Amino acid sequence: MNRSEIISQLKANPQVSVLIVGAGINGIGTFRELALNGVDALLVDRGDFCSGASAASSHMAHGGIRYLENGEFRLVREAVKERNRMIQNAPHIVKPLPTTIPMFKYLSGILNAPLKFLGWLDKPSERGSVIIKLGLMMYDAYTGNQRTVPRHKFYSRTESLKKWSRLNPEIVNTAVYYDGLISNPERLALEIMLDAEADNPHARALNYVSLMSGSGKSVVLRDELTGETFDVQPNLVINAAGPWIDFANHSLGVTTKFIGGTKGSHLVINHPELRAAIGDNEFFFENKDGRIVLIFPMQERVLIGTSDIKIDHPDDARCTDEEVDYFLELTARVFPKIKVTREHVVFAFSGVRPLASSLAKTTGQYSRDHHIEVLSGDWTNLTFPVYSLVGGKWTSFRAFAEEVADKALQFLGIQRNKGTQELPIGGGRNYPRTNEDRAKYINGLAAWTGLSRERLETLFERYGTRAESIAEFMKLADDAPLAALPGYSKRELLFLAQHEKVEHLDDLLLRRTMLAMLGKLTRDAVIECANLLADAFAWSLERKNAEAERTLRLLADKHRVRL
Repeated sequence: MNRSEIISQLKANPQVSVLIVGAGINGIGTFRELALNGVDALLVDRGDFCSGASAASSHMAHGGIRYLENGEFRLVREAVKERNRMIQNAPHIVKPLPTTIPMFKYLSGILNAPLKFLGWLDKPSERGSVIIKLGLMMYDAYTGNQRTVPRHKFYSRTESLKKWSRLNPEIVNTAVYYDGLISNPERLALEIMLDAEADNPHARALNYVSLMSGSGKSVVLRDELTGETFDVQPNLVINAAGPWIDFANHSLGVTTKFIGGTKGSHLVINHPELRAAIGDNEFFFENKDGRIVLIFPMQERVLIGTSDIKIDHPDDARCTDEEVDYFLELTARVFPKIKVTREHVVFAFSGVRPLASSLAKTTGQYSRDHHIEVLSGDWTNLTFPVYSLVGGKWTSFRAFAEEVADKALQFLGIQRNKGTQELPIGGGRNYPRTNEDRAKYINGLAAWTGLSRERLETLFERYGTRAESIAEFMKLADDAPLAALPGYSKRELLFLAQHEKVEHLDDLLLRRTMLAMLGKLTRDAVIECANLLADAFAWSLERKNAEAERTLRLLADKHRVRL
């Protein structure tokens, strides 16, 4: 069912069991849980799917080793289990990631860690080898017998410099433990949403539909593409608007102060020397100010982050000049002989973590856990309850969504009959796990489609087993590489545009692909892709030019990219 059909259907019959506001990973995860169990859920977002806070992640599936210090043991235990499930269920996107911790002191932090746990210390401080060793031993223990990833290893200064010759020689130790790499979070969220719709024809998802107001039994929604408004009548509203939760509640006539989010920014660097120096390892460590930061492999680029800054309005989140300077300085601390400058930056992004409002004195002490706030009865002028999803992390999205869905199903009087703990996601279905099985898979696909093995290998790397549908679409008509982006073909991008709910050019360039984030766009590439979509969607010349300008404006304003 396409967008206009969904909206027409809702106008004819506005009743829905559950309205989910916000199509970030929490909203999409909840949508899938409900769809699998037969609920006629409607998911809406004022922007594109996974275009807000969920698009600003550090690309990590991690258990949160540093949360041990805040005493958030339940969160760590849950996150480790969910990290392992992500690696199993979405192997085309989430893979084990060796993570290296460089340490510059032996004993630092021995007293600070327990004092912070007891709430007697709030000043960030650098942790030394001893406290990190203890933390990693606890972290490994949470994995138990499920060895999805290996246990940690500790290395001396000499061993470390042999393994990573460009490291700062002032280190005293390194440790390597494993978490998960989420290579393309936006695609993972999209595929979860598409899976949900495919499983349940009564589950519907709409991007570019905003929440306007609510009163009595009705909620007014606005189609941001046409300006038209329409009503829906939900039995339950789930507010999954992330850092915008309080704003969404205000639209429903309710005043809340659930969110006290912090801004996290990142840079993407084109620097072959730095990329070679880190190899396949993420470098995850404390900067001198006690802030946890990272240097991260992202295909042929390097991701550097992240900040943790209090912010009042999530729409204002941008990566500032001060943050850029901070990221360049922290890189120089770990790899002092590698010169990284602003000229190496090809992309930047910033988002707000939807953390619970907190009285903690430092942002690092804000809880990363999640919970549901319920509004109903005399608190509202609504006949339906509102569940606000506060907090949440990419790694534990499934567990949070499961909790929310169980509460919603209980409210609706529906028995759960399907779970997602072992459910493959999108291109992770029937995924060949060994090199031999992968070769057989690619050979079979080549024989069936007539596409070259090299081309199919590329598609498989990008989309997992979803490559089958894309390859089949590509063989149905003449195809050719794009002039400005020869690594992509016209029909590959057409498939994404026509089958993955693309409404704007930036949906394709920033979220259905990683072309923007990897710094592969030029002005010519933007124009060529605008021409491609204009032909596919019958856009007017005015609309086509507006889409190109919109994309160029977004890149400059939000991502420090000027083409």
